[in-house]
Amino acid sequence: MKLYASSVHQHCFIFSSNVFFQHPKVRNVFNMDFPDSHHLAKALTIVTGPDTVNLTYHNFFAAKEVAQVAYFINVILKMFPADKKRVEAALAAANLPKGKFDTIKPDVFTEAAFKTFILHLCPRPEINEIFTSFTKGKGFMTKEMLTKFLNEKQRDSRLNEELFPLVRPEQVKNLIEKYEPSSSNASRGQISPEGLMFYLMGSETSVVKLDKLAQSHDMTQPIPHYFIKSSHNTYLTAGQLTGVSSPEMYRQCLLAGCRCLELDCWKGKPPDEEPIITHGFTMTTEILFKDVIEAIAESAFKTSKYPVVLSFENHVDSVKQQEKMAHYCRTIFGDALLVDLLEKYPLKPGHPMPSPSELMGKILIKNKKSSTPASKPDQAKKASSPEQANEAADTSESNQSALFVISSQGTAGQEVTAYEEMSALVNYVQPNKFISFENAAKKNKSFVISSFVETKGESLIAKNAVDWVEYNKRQMSRIYPKGTRVDSSNYSPQPFWTAGCQFVALNYQTMDFPMQLNMALFEFNGRTGYLLKHDVVRRSDKKFDPFTDRIDTIIASTLTIKIYSGQFLSDKHVKTGVEVELIGLPKDPKRKYRTKWSTTPNGINPEWNEEPFVFEKILLPEMAYLRLVVQEEGGKFLGHRIIPLDALQTGFQHICLRSESNMPLTLPSVFVHIEVKDYIPAAFAGTDLHTYRHIINANDKKILKRKYKNKNESKVIRTIIRSYDTKITLMTTIFI
Repeated sequence: MKLYASSVHQHCFIFSSNVFFQHPKVRNVFNMDFPDSHHLAKALTIVTGPDTVNLTYHNFFAAKEVAQVAYFINVILKMFPADKKRVEAALAAANLPKGKFDTIKPDVFTEAAFKTFILHLCPRPEINEIFTSFTKGKGFMTKEMLTKFLNEKQRDSRLNEELFPLVRPEQVKNLIEKYEPSSSNASRGQISPEGLMFYLMGSETSVVKLDKLAQSHDMTQPIPHYFIKSSHNTYLTAGQLTGVSSPEMYRQCLLAGCRCLELDCWKGKPPDEEPIITHGFTMTTEILFKDVIEAIAESAFKTSKYPVVLSFENHVDSVKQQEKMAHYCRTIFGDALLVDLLEKYPLKPGHPMPSPSELMGKILIKNKKSSTPASKPDQAKKASSPEQANEAADTSESNQSALFVISSQGTAGQEVTAYEEMSALVNYVQPNKFISFENAAKKNKSFVISSFVETKGESLIAKNAVDWVEYNKRQMSRIYPKGTRVDSSNYSPQPFWTAGCQFVALNYQTMDFPMQLNMALFEFNGRTGYLLKHDVVRRSDKKFDPFTDRIDTIIASTLTIKIYSGQFLSDKHVKTGVEVELIGLPKDPKRKYRTKWSTTPNGINPEWNEEPFVFEKILLPEMAYLRLVVQEEGGKFLGHRIIPLDALQTGFQHICLRSESNMPLTLPSVFVHIEVKDYIPAAFAGTDLHTYRHIINANDKKILKRKYKNKNESKVIRTIIRSYDTKITLMTTIFI
């Protein structure tokens, strides 16, 4: 269970713990080794701190087990301090005590009592209106009415009925029995407004398609075909100029599904001469390289089993200390460290990279690599490849100046050459200075990766977007924030994803909008930190321009969303509003919609009865995201949600909100109606459906046949093609 203390910046975590009680003296004092001690049932650990790094542990042990828990009315009143009378009235309606110092026992606070309490605390007149409009004033919906409601209002109109059958009466009967609070209504096959409300709050109406959330991507393609969750200056806990560095940040990033971490390595001082990690030429603290390697080894594969890439920015110009670094990597990572090449994947031009599945459980080192073995500094300088020499020369700046950190590239590009021991650890992720797309295509080395500061990346997108997409089909790009972002703010990752860039590294220290978008994207594919890119940025037979206003073989979409109401948005008596925008390709709709502020100050159940917001002609729905933000009047953030368009469930939905750090908020939600349809230009609106058949692009059918080559899938092909022939499936190439 997670609780938030009174301070906004102070988090409090409560859990039963066995860690504190491992100490022999503690175990002896509390007789924990006796068979019937039940010490875990008496133990409690409270962890507090301003973040997940600076933590304080408070351990408690009760003399006896806590038999039961009582709910204190005072706690419930404190949850809604702005509307005490409403809370008391809701408690009274549920036949629950309402005195400030009263308690409610668990056997009294039943599910039925809780539902009654919620219905009176947060009434839903908008659902009653929807119910009435569909039942023509009747006080109930029959089974037939509910069936029609589900098929017309909740169903995605683009679905083919053969592949995705309409809701059947038996399914509707089960829903009524599950959600209708009145047993007499349920026995007659009827559902009340309250029953409909409980259905609309149930698991069947999750705004995110559960099958999409559970879907596993194909993990057998070359690594450049994936987006990979990446962190910049991972060791920092706050800003780029001052603050604490911590190995704990590596644990937290890995546990959050991050698969690419950055290590800025510098030479340690005598007498220990232990390599350190810090942000060079700043006032950030130093941590031991060894401690970071241990933290990574401990957490690398807890959340995801797929490979971890360690991006070394190596400033250690000491043979001895580089040997220490290599030794720590070999001994602490053990077999997890990938040292030897896979037999099927030699480092030769034209050969692809291994897949995430083939590198499962492996740690890869990204560090400069000498073209010939070298054990001394002079040898290493001579052994450097021309590309590496270019890289050092092109980005050299005076290393005596703290201006490093406020330059565009920071200290990136100032790494020393790898000596023999470190060089031997580098294989499938070899950094080289980017020269040109033509040069990279000519060399055709899939294992070569180039890093681009965000400003350089933006320039490449503006001038050479198509070439960069082609480059990223073959090999990898890493993007990192410009050095002037001393507050650890982030750039938007979306433009770089549309160009197919794999490692879009962000400052995990700051939960701003770009970081929220990053976290929303990587919630999918089991939070593995790897996402298979859309085939338009993977397939070798066709080029893709992110700035296009049409995409062959892709049917554009139109998104319509109506904001009805909010629930438990604030514990204050304030007006609230909702902002809605779409994030997608450059030519996708850019308009940002806002509701008016709610008519009266009401943080519990505000309503907005306004016209729907329409986002027309979304070119590539699979790479577009809906963003919804709730604010108080005056602009204070209350909650947000970002959901990929192809994961949106249509119909009436409750969108459960997230905090700024993307943590689910327990109560706050926004009630909406969502509709996603195939985009049809105004010039074709109102035309008879059969008229469209002759303009359906024949290539669609060819593509389907190529996609489903297996004979057993022939029925699927016929069904899909029938769907194409019987509904509006106009290719955008016809419209332009």
